[in-house]
Amino acid sequence: MPAIPRDRFLDAMSRVAATVNVVTTDGPGGRAGVTVSAMTPVSADGAAPTLLICLHEDSRTTPAIAANRCFCINVLREDQASLSDRFAGRAPVPGDDKFDGIATLAMPSGAPRLADPLVAFDCALVAGHQVGTHHIFIGAVTAIHLGEGRPLLYGNRAYHRPEPAG
Repeated sequence: MPAIPRDRFLDAMSRVAATVNVVTTDGPGGRAGVTVSAMTPVSADGAAPTLLICLHEDSRTTPAIAANRCFCINVLREDQASLSDRFAGRAPVPGDDKFDGIATLAMPSGAPRLADPLVAFDCALVAGHQVGTHHIFIGAVTAIHLGEGRPLLYGNRAYHRPEPAG
């Protein structure tokens, strides 16, 4: 199999737009949160719908999700880029707590939901697998919060707002 240069792969993936999500967790493994664009549905069928997220092995959120066995995917609205930057580590945070000064509500699992996301999916961890430098977590959706607005998108290494096509 021919090797694809990392830079070429990253350049190609930068052209794929995705929603911006803050994944949070809380429990015995601690409270943690991180910004991710790697989130996708796995299945709407079966006992519960399932979603997939990918987190870097060095993220403090990775072992917390593994220990807590739950997570909440907060899909950000188009006006929430500052939350994305905060949980991605690109914005200054008072102290060392990304949640400091951020309003949250506990989902049924105990994972924090941001106060006003576009959508929040509360998930029970059902599977985890490491591939390369990333952990793939699959969660069974146990609760959903529906907000209002339009999603924040990330593509071509920048935030975007959706516009109607045509």
